[in-house]
Amino acid sequence: MNRRIILYTLGIVCRAEAGLMLLPALCGLIYGESEGLAYIFVAAISFLIGAVLKSLKPEDHIFYLKEGCLAVALAWSGMSCIGALPYVITGEIPYYPNALFETVSGFTTTGASILSDVEALSHASLLWRSFTHWVGGMGVLVFVLAIVPLSGGSNINLMKAESPGPSVGKLMPHLKQTAMTLYLIYIFMTVAEFIILAIGKMPVFDNLCITFGTAGTGGFAIRNSGCADYTVFQQWVITIFMILFGVNFNTYYFLFAGDVKKAFKSEEVRTYFGIIGAAIAIICINTYHLYGSLSMTLTKAAFQVGSIITTTGYATTDFNLWPALSKSVLVSLMFIGACAGSTGGGIKVSRICIVMKSFLREVDSYIHPKSVKQVKMDGEPIEKDTVRAVNVYISTFILIFSISVLLVSIEGRDFTTNFTAVASAMNNIGPGLNEVGPMENFGELTTLSKFVLIVDMLAGRLELYPIVLFFDPVIWKDFVMDSRASRRKRLARIRKAVRRE
Repeated sequence: MNRRIILYTLGIVCRAEAGLMLLPALCGLIYGESEGLAYIFVAAISFLIGAVLKSLKPEDHIFYLKEGCLAVALAWSGMSCIGALPYVITGEIPYYPNALFETVSGFTTTGASILSDVEALSHASLLWRSFTHWVGGMGVLVFVLAIVPLSGGSNINLMKAESPGPSVGKLMPHLKQTAMTLYLIYIFMTVAEFIILAIGKMPVFDNLCITFGTAGTGGFAIRNSGCADYTVFQQWVITIFMILFGVNFNTYYFLFAGDVKKAFKSEEVRTYFGIIGAAIAIICINTYHLYGSLSMTLTKAAFQVGSIITTTGYATTDFNLWPALSKSVLVSLMFIGACAGSTGGGIKVSRICIVMKSFLREVDSYIHPKSVKQVKMDGEPIEKDTVRAVNVYISTFILIFSISVLLVSIEGRDFTTNFTAVASAMNNIGPGLNEVGPMENFGELTTLSKFVLIVDMLAGRLELYPIVLFFDPVIWKDFVMDSRASRRKRLARIRKAVRRE
């Protein structure tokens, strides 16, 4: 295992996080808040740690998938641990496990909060919460690949370990160009939403925080009422952009490149919009009696469908009070999630499509044993390895989900609360139902349950395997053995130099 390249990458991430913390520090300065000093202090610590780790320059920059998974898992865990420190130092979230939960929820774009009164936070901390969504939305390692000259084609393994969906490929010949292109699209769409919300007269600070949360499909609100206080126009802008950020970014690349035919060829994107349309229609019919007008019903239904399927988690109404059919639709959307290659979470529409087509193929094979049919997406046959990988992913997801529900159930809450708490964490959504509903929070859960959900949030955002490998003793044995091997090589070089003298 290339231990030094992992530590070197962690150093880059720590230094990047130090730079990112300057934004809330600047916000604190603008609003005259002393809390901004905490971000400067933690930024200095993060920069020093990064400088030490980055000084351990590797002999080569080769990433195998094993190194990529471990680097991603360590980067996200370390970034969250450091990112939680300002909350504790300022005293706004004095209990570190709670601060860690809030930070992991931010970076993984989950949006589940332990806070009962978010408006009590300083502007600096409110901005940091929302900014972690934006940073985590596209991916920290994608950001690193976009700005840092890591050589070697094997860096695709970093991107594979972090990016959502069954497969990750290059849009352009060089991976750095691909990462840069994705980030430019991400920034362009973020700015576009900010401008449109500004035209809709949303306050600048609210606009910035809501835009960060929408772009990263995160969902941390900065008002205790969620998004209910915003105008209908502003709610529709947020709805539309939540749905747009749930689309595979390859589609936008092809659109910007002028290849409209290829952009709209995606079966996944068409299915995604079809699911959204069907869900909105069902909920409108089922909840019309609650709101009394079609326009209000459509506004509420569209917002919540867009929020849940993209795993953003914003709320304009307490859907905990909706009829059972509407709540069942929302829970189903929690698992389906957005498109692969988007900032959204969930299992992903592409995987759902592949599983359904595999199921239909098996049914057909059962009836017609001699028939030979391939699973196809976008008119192209899918390799058996991809189908197998999707099936294994679903099985692993169900296993981790079941174990998590069992562990969370130890504290004795009702099944709906436990089930939806884990569902919201693993699918990076935020609100669940009952005691973790849209108007409630996760603050009353025990520390054990919070740590289980922290692992679930990281596992869901990183597509399970990096976190599964993180708990594999064999990986850590290789990591330690590489350290010992490096020391032996260093001692051998020293002895050789001494003999020469």
